[in-house]
Amino acid sequence: MLSLQNAGKRFGPRILFLEANWLIRSHEKTALVGANGAGKTTLMKVLAGIETLDYGEMQQTRGMSIGYLPQDGLRLAGRTVFEECLTVFDGVRELEREAERLAAQMAELDHASPEYESTAERYSLLQERFHALDGYALDAQVGSVLSGLGFSKEDWSRRTEELSGGWQMRIALARLLLAKPNLLLLDEPTNHLDLETRNWLEDYLKSYPFGYILISHDRYFLDVTIDRTVEIWNKRLNLYQGNFTKYLRQKDERRAQLEAAYRNQREQIEHLEAFINRFRYQATKAKQVQSRIKELEKIERIEIPEEEPVIRFNFPQPPPSGRMVVEAESLSKSYGPKQVLDNVRFSIERGDRVALVGVNGAGKSTLIRLLAGTETPTAGTVKPGHNVVTEYFAQDQYKALDPEARMLDDISRAALKVSAVELRSLLGCFLFSGDDVFKPLGVLSGGERNRFALAKILVSPSNFLLLDEPTNHLDMRAKDVLLDALAVFSGTVIFVSHDRYFIDRLATRVLEVENGAVTSYKGNYEDYLRRKEVLAAGNSAIAEPAVAPEAQPAAARVSEPAAAENNGAARERPRRLNPIKQKQMEERCAFLEEEIPRIEAAIAHTEQQLGVYVSAAETERLTRLAEELRAQLAALIAEWEDLMLQLEAQAAAG
Repeated sequence: MLSLQNAGKRFGPRILFLEANWLIRSHEKTALVGANGAGKTTLMKVLAGIETLDYGEMQQTRGMSIGYLPQDGLRLAGRTVFEECLTVFDGVRELEREAERLAAQMAELDHASPEYESTAERYSLLQERFHALDGYALDAQVGSVLSGLGFSKEDWSRRTEELSGGWQMRIALARLLLAKPNLLLLDEPTNHLDLETRNWLEDYLKSYPFGYILISHDRYFLDVTIDRTVEIWNKRLNLYQGNFTKYLRQKDERRAQLEAAYRNQREQIEHLEAFINRFRYQATKAKQVQSRIKELEKIERIEIPEEEPVIRFNFPQPPPSGRMVVEAESLSKSYGPKQVLDNVRFSIERGDRVALVGVNGAGKSTLIRLLAGTETPTAGTVKPGHNVVTEYFAQDQYKALDPEARMLDDISRAALKVSAVELRSLLGCFLFSGDDVFKPLGVLSGGERNRFALAKILVSPSNFLLLDEPTNHLDMRAKDVLLDALAVFSGTVIFVSHDRYFIDRLATRVLEVENGAVTSYKGNYEDYLRRKEVLAAGNSAIAEPAVAPEAQPAAARVSEPAAAENNGAARERPRRLNPIKQKQMEERCAFLEEEIPRIEAAIAHTEQQLGVYVSAAETERLTRLAEELRAQLAALIAEWEDLMLQLEAQAAAG
């Protein structure tokens, strides 16, 4: 499809990459990775034809179509959202209009005339092409993609210029997905998407009929959408087979090999230099010395490029709060006629790490503002516990910063016990290095100031953190620093994030905000999705009942009265099982506990095979097999959990 041959690109005096050779085949799903400033976006623009190479050449197949989504900067105007997306199909719609004109002509022509015959032939050809391009389903295609990307039907008729930059980027992404170019180039496509929309995009890309290249700081998104990784490292392009996790493992192995080769080469060089220095002035050894000098000159020196230092930053641990951190009673919130939260009851305990999830507009940010006290409930109360000190990080936290203050001075005042060296290392993790730390906050962009505000929270945390989209504007390195710090934080955290990897690593409980209610699920986002799937299949026993606080275990408690009523039967004393039936259930549990790891191993093996391309047919077979195994695994886990619940209830009753 497309290839780079001995390609090179400079940025001013700095070389981004050299001697790059890359064959981009059809249907390959690739991640482009590298350190900040390595040249990922520049290389994307080269592939898109926006920028040119300084060295080498790029070749592409005749007739190949390429679609490019930049990180930002797009502005659309003059049409509604739906009309803007329909422009992708202008060629197909022109076929339809021409066919209608020909149909009108045929109605007026003599059926026996040569003109009628040629017109009918042309009309038939147009109809065949129109059908082949699925012309009758254009509106349905546009509606499906817009809905998947989070646009409500009311949004379809809005003018594009009315929408914010983030929603404009969604429209641009929708146009690309509808156009289906042979090669999609997506630079940070998840930046403006919520979690549910990311999940939809993941599924869409998995079934995309052609190839694509992604730049993203979302590890989970990369893991599930790519089968190849290309890294810009040491001014070269390095290719790895497999998803992002496999790339990290292979990269460590390659670096270890490079370091071993570097050590061996240093030993060889030192040995040659020692010989030369020892016998340089002895006439009898002149020939051997000259031979060693030539050998030394021919050695191509191995370079070990500097890696970005790994920063481990721990919170200064806050004073402990009481066991109960916050309780909400009959909490409701409405904006005019719009009811966002309705009669919600919940309580959170010390040490919990709670992820709030739900579609855009469900009320996640509203709930977090109510907990922070920056909004007043329409009804009900939010009661903080003993010795609770709250810190709230808003999506627009930068507005609360002093624009005149210098960055390093401002963060130093918030962390009197942290050294300037540690503070500068921390700021470096959040992409502020060198003289950047002496800039006034007012000259920074909104995203930069939000990054700084988050770093500031890290150095002087309270014991109850409310974080609304803390991972926005952060690269993987900064996310890792934040994640590691929160993992050892002794306080309590409630957060909203659209980063699946971040939620899975941090959350101990998920609160779903939906239709004015709040429902609790134990575990991380993966556990939440699995339980939702089981519930959708009709197995309501797996859901954690949202019951009154006094009836729950000593963990974060969330209650929703309707859910409590629905689960009332589950709290009734169970009947004693027949001993034979109980024995059968125990044996079945033991079998499932052996079978589940076997299925998991089979899935892992299948995914490993998918990482090595053999043929389209083999990839399709392995993909089907992986889906069947995942469905089988979900069913077995659901059955095991159901059996365990029954056996535990029986033990409690006995």
